Parts: sequence; structure tokens; C-alpha cells
Amino acid sequence: MNKEELFNSIEKNLELGFSRSGGAGGQNVNKVNTKVRAAVSFESLEGLSQAEREQAKSRLKGCMNIEGKIFTEADDERFQERNRAIAVERLKAKIVQAAQLAKKRKKTKPTKASKEERLLKKKLRSKIKALRRERF
Repeated sequence: MNKEELFNSIEKNLELGFSRSGGAGGQNVNKVNTKVRAAVSFESLEGLSQAEREQAKSRLKGCMNIEGKIFTEADDERFQERNRAIAVERLKAKIVQAAQLAKKRKKTKPTKASKEERLLKKKLRSKIKALRRERF
């Protein structure tokens, strides 16, 4: 994954929408469009390999609309500029996280020391239980 190329393509193809948001801000909430809705077309994203693209597409199905655009919203702050920055960062993080491929697990074997330790614990436990038994 080429993050720099991915982030550049997100910023280049970014679509922003604004609306009034609820929450803190008093009368400001009723007058100013501070809520930001950021969207980017999934097909326009660059910097992802084919495997990463397929992974991201399957993970982001719930965040995509019929047109294939990924959405995120921000109305945390009172100011549109701050909300705009938050929305863009959330969008970037969402795409990067969805495109992350899981690393292949390397099979390992228990070490000699761990095998010996396990056997020692079994012997100790066996002795403890043997002492509990009734003797005739």
C-alpha cells in the first residue's frame, strides 16, 4: 500500500457536503452549517494493490452507497474547518484500516525448554494428587 499516493487520490477526489448539526454551540447550531459529510469514490482510489482493493471493498460494503462512494461524517466541533479536517482524517483511516491485509501466520514448534517445563509441571501436579489419595 502506497499511503502517500492513496492520500493524494483521496484529497483529489474528495467531495464535501455541509449541513447544520446538533449538539453544543448554542444559537450557532441553528445558523451555521458546521456538520461535514465527506465522500470519495472507491473506484477513484489509487495506491492500493489488487488484493488490498478487494479486501477494502468487502470490508467497506456497509459504508458505501449504490454509486460506490465511501462516506464519513463529523460534527464534533463548532467550526466547519475543524470538522472538515476530522472528516477527512476519519475517511483516510477507514480506508487504510479496511485495506490492511492480515499477515500470514508462521507455524512454530514448542521449544525444548517449554516442553521440559510442561512435563515438570505435570509431574509436580501428579505428586500433589498422589498425596491426596487414601493409602491402605
